[in-house]
Amino acid sequence: MSQVVINNIGIDKNKVSGSKSLKNRSILVVDDEHGIRNFLIKGLSRYVGLVESAENIEEADKLEQRCHFDLIIADIKLPGKSGVEWVQQLRDSGTNASVIFITAHAHLNVAIEALRAGAADFIIKPFRMDQILAAINNCIERQEIRRENFVLRRQVDQIYENSNIVGDSQLMQNLFTTIKYVAPTPSTILIEGETGTGKELAAKSIHDLSERSGSFVPVNCGAIAADLLESELFGHAKGAFTGAHQRREGLFSYANDGTLFLDEIGEMPISMQAHLLRVLEEKSIRPVGSNKELPVNVRIIAATNKELGKLVEAGLFREDLYFRLNVLNLQIPPLRSRSTDLNLLVQHFIQTISANLGTKAPYIDESELVKLSQYHWPGNVRELKNVIERSLLLGTPPSECITGAKQNAHTIESDDNTSFLLADIEKKHILKVLKVHSGNKSAAARQLGVSRKTLERKVFLWGSKESAL
Repeated sequence: MSQVVINNIGIDKNKVSGSKSLKNRSILVVDDEHGIRNFLIKGLSRYVGLVESAENIEEADKLEQRCHFDLIIADIKLPGKSGVEWVQQLRDSGTNASVIFITAHAHLNVAIEALRAGAADFIIKPFRMDQILAAINNCIERQEIRRENFVLRRQVDQIYENSNIVGDSQLMQNLFTTIKYVAPTPSTILIEGETGTGKELAAKSIHDLSERSGSFVPVNCGAIAADLLESELFGHAKGAFTGAHQRREGLFSYANDGTLFLDEIGEMPISMQAHLLRVLEEKSIRPVGSNKELPVNVRIIAATNKELGKLVEAGLFREDLYFRLNVLNLQIPPLRSRSTDLNLLVQHFIQTISANLGTKAPYIDESELVKLSQYHWPGNVRELKNVIERSLLLGTPPSECITGAKQNAHTIESDDNTSFLLADIEKKHILKVLKVHSGNKSAAARQLGVSRKTLERKVFLWGSKESAL
């Protein structure tokens, strides 16, 4: 039996100065030696928020099912089953806690076996408390780095404005004031506005102005297949479904202590809406294929370019979830409603895009700004940004880079009075397919490659005439 001196823990405070961050962490100690457990509980309780202990795997399983642990400290040799075998079973079931193995047997093959099981560290008995604390801090730091890297990888292909929202109109000043007011609160926020108005930028500004220490994690609910969305948000256990060869953390876990931005919330399937409502109420998630609840501390900011109230009336969106999301409501005005911001936005995009392209920022005269102000900007700020970038790349005035547009018109018409707006073309095509299938939405949805719910939502928002199909 290993001997540990308990009355002289011997902690070097300089080495564990980072342990203050452990106050909101939980640790499970699994060892059949009473002296080891007592030593670790006494030493760790001074720094860690919750420390539980078990002398065998049966006790550890009960604790692990009852409570979420950020980290497990386990002996390799345990009664009935090795710690390595037990941890491998936890991994397969979806448990993502970091593991530190402790052992009195310093054999190379034992260490290799532990590392293969996913151990974060391997410590030989007897040990000092500062060794354990240093290992714990390293584990927590690696967890945070992995989550940050995951979030950054998701944002690599996204064009994202790191600057503040641009605008000095009264509408935007009111929006800025509201953002500053609601940012420090933990409340759920619903952001509404047309496509391209900058809803994600507003959500990111709220996160940046909050005091949340975690990451800002954006997810487009309309861009993920319905059968994959649950796994994407909540994660899954190994073997949860065909192709789930290993466990995976969900976006809620990566956004822990931070903000999860659910864009296009109106596209979320009804079945997933029920799951999201439960998370908002219980503050915990359950990975697909797992029977364990994992606590999460995540602020939800949802956004939509749809009128959720109308979707609720049509039975396409849960009323209880709508009220739960709509605690605080932000309306992002379209560009046409704040035309006084156009000059400022044009200059902003010219400066930032020219810098990215490595070109000299051109001068835009007053007559050109007048032409731009006479356009309706159905794509809002995003369309303006694309027009400025196209202008800089082609070396032509921005007004000539509005694709197919007549600057004094609100829509783009051809000689035969056919609209070339993408939304109108989409609508015409969908109605044509519906007509081919005699109004059968299921058949039309299959041919269009979309879900029936998505088709019903689009038809409903076009009005009663098409809804009757």
